[in-house]
Amino acid sequence: MHLIVTEKNIAARRIAAILAPKNPKKDRVSGVDVYRYEITSDGKKQETAVVGLSGHIVGIDFPKEYNNWQKVDAKALIDADIITTPINRKIVTALKSLGKEAGRVTIATDYDREGELIGVEALNIIKKVNPDAPFDRVRYSAITPKAIEAAFSNPTDVDFNLADAGHSRQVIDLVWGAALTRYISLAAGRLGKMFLSVGRVQSPTLSLIVDREKERNIFVPTPYWEIHAELQNAEGEIFSAQHSTRRFLDKEEAARAFKKMGKQAQLKEIEKGKKTDQPPIPFNTTGFISAANSIGLSPSNAMRIAESLYTNGYISYPRTDNTVYPDTLDLKAQIEIFREGPFKEYANALLEKAELVPTRGKKETTDHPPIFPVSLAKKADLKEEEWKVYELVIRRFFATFAGPSEWETMRLKLEIQGEEFRANGARLVEPGWRWYYPYNAPEDRLFPELHEGDSLKVIKKEMLDKETQPPGRYGQGRLINIMEELGLGTKATRHEIISKLYSRAYIHGNPVQPTNTSFAVMDTLEKYSPTITKPDMTKLLEENMDRIAEGKIKELSVLEESREMLKQVFSELDKNRDNIVESLQAGLREDKIIGTCSGCGNELMIRRSKRGGRFIGCSNYPNCTFSLPLPKSGQIVVIDKMCEAHGLHHIRIINSGKRPWDLGCPQCNFIEWQKTQQEEQAQQPKKERPKSIKDLEGVGKATAGKLEEAGITSVEALAEADPIELAKTIKMSVKKVKNWQVSCNGTVEGSGTVEDNGTVEDV
Repeated sequence: MHLIVTEKNIAARRIAAILAPKNPKKDRVSGVDVYRYEITSDGKKQETAVVGLSGHIVGIDFPKEYNNWQKVDAKALIDADIITTPINRKIVTALKSLGKEAGRVTIATDYDREGELIGVEALNIIKKVNPDAPFDRVRYSAITPKAIEAAFSNPTDVDFNLADAGHSRQVIDLVWGAALTRYISLAAGRLGKMFLSVGRVQSPTLSLIVDREKERNIFVPTPYWEIHAELQNAEGEIFSAQHSTRRFLDKEEAARAFKKMGKQAQLKEIEKGKKTDQPPIPFNTTGFISAANSIGLSPSNAMRIAESLYTNGYISYPRTDNTVYPDTLDLKAQIEIFREGPFKEYANALLEKAELVPTRGKKETTDHPPIFPVSLAKKADLKEEEWKVYELVIRRFFATFAGPSEWETMRLKLEIQGEEFRANGARLVEPGWRWYYPYNAPEDRLFPELHEGDSLKVIKKEMLDKETQPPGRYGQGRLINIMEELGLGTKATRHEIISKLYSRAYIHGNPVQPTNTSFAVMDTLEKYSPTITKPDMTKLLEENMDRIAEGKIKELSVLEESREMLKQVFSELDKNRDNIVESLQAGLREDKIIGTCSGCGNELMIRRSKRGGRFIGCSNYPNCTFSLPLPKSGQIVVIDKMCEAHGLHHIRIINSGKRPWDLGCPQCNFIEWQKTQQEEQAQQPKKERPKSIKDLEGVGKATAGKLEEAGITSVEALAEADPIELAKTIKMSVKKVKNWQVSCNGTVEGSGTVEDNGTVEDV
């Protein structure tokens, strides 16, 4: 039997359908789908089985004895053994079963560092049960009949160096991430789900974001003034002009120029010119993510969709550094695919060109071509966002063959009472590549018919007060470009790093904004162990992994070097242990502050009850018992936006795998909840007021006795009691006491809690 191993089930199904002479039969082995077919060659029948993995089916970890954070020192993880553990036992069992029968094994996983490692993991499992089975490797960049048939006609060898490079990344990231995360989390006292994640690539990336925010925070705006005029020609057509001193830094100087302006302007000079926009280069992963981000898709979402389009045979492999189409690619044939369907007008226009010469980027690799469309899809076959990405890829592919776009420019020089004004206009005269790729195109800025010497009427003038703006925050697309420039991560991991920063509640929003937790962690690391926050170390390790893939250095030597580097980092940390603890805890305390208590003027903070619930309580407890509820689950992020009515920071809740929930002002939210509760209660049938305490639900003989000992002998007394003090005295929950008071038609003073998530009396 010939066993073919692919990276995913969908790839197995599609490849089997392409290679089989007729429809393959779907079988189940150990609960895993297997696609079988027979081929007759030289009168002999050969059975082929195609099985798909689910990415990595084995993972690496530390032995169980290292799992206790309190008992095992973080530094001990540096030299700890690394063990391999099954991630998907069903597939491992299926591989063993199929592997025993295999007379030949072909690894057909995605061809990159990660895919090669996944293939070798599967091969190692098979070789345990069938050590003598011959094996080979096929490489392809698209799951289309032409590409798959060509790949299987020319099998090659498994690249164990490439797999070792992928494995070294796994080990290095595990050791660095686990050791540093444990150390910093213990130092901060943040364990469980609230641990503080630190990583080899993650932390330098977060440092970039925090540093940009610090630049914004220290930025001092400079005031300036602009003078604008609206002008009208003899035909009544209007256009705008601006004073040639674009920014006046002296208000009095601007005021003098503004005061001089009269009712007439003279057009002194018209300067015409041309501007050319060259077509874009082919998409590599970074370019694709950046373009997808500009049309509203997050990097992780864009890559998820691109992966789906690839495995379904619509686009080429989306993880590539290449920006040059290889000579082996029949570009004309790829364009001809689209002579039918919604893009036929564009395809036919390109095919009419005398010569198809695509643009070339600076990066040229041999593993995969740039991202390009490989087959025609119908809009009805794809989801809305899938079509959005598919169309983006097609239009970019077409644009790389198109000519430049040409603009006609016009610059006007005008005079109003001796003051010089200018106006710039542009008109697209030759769309060129922009016809194919219309995304983010600048708009025409057109003037009416004008001639030098024209007298124009000033119909409006204004002097605007402005100030310089701080540097902008990074959008996700821009951040990925910077990560690539600095050698942080790889084309396959950069978007995952950003997603991890979001899920850890280190960043929020887009453009990306760091949380106060980020400042606390980064400030501490930059002060006491700056190596972790700089790109130099991780860039060196990335270069070493490339050298493993090229066969120039062995994996063991790189792993040993990385461990020595990490020991140096721990040497810095250990020297400053007390300072790190103090710095982290002080910084993280600030991250919990919501605002000022309206009752006593002290700080309102996120706190935890003895039962683990979260709430907002006053730092002046027990003198002040003000509290507000918080949701039971999700990471709480305190954002900059403030409530004008209550002076409290807005809150965002982050739950893994879900969209962030902007709760807003916690007090406004609670007031709205109370209002909803009152409306619901008003719709309920009125209950009669109980005649005695024993008539209340949940008050038996023993509880009634406790209430009497506390001086509560009547329904009226219970309704008027302080719920917090009474709950303490009778050792009941505040929620239960408040519910009794509601039943007594009593009033509950102050704020309350939602679903008993914990209030200040629980601390």
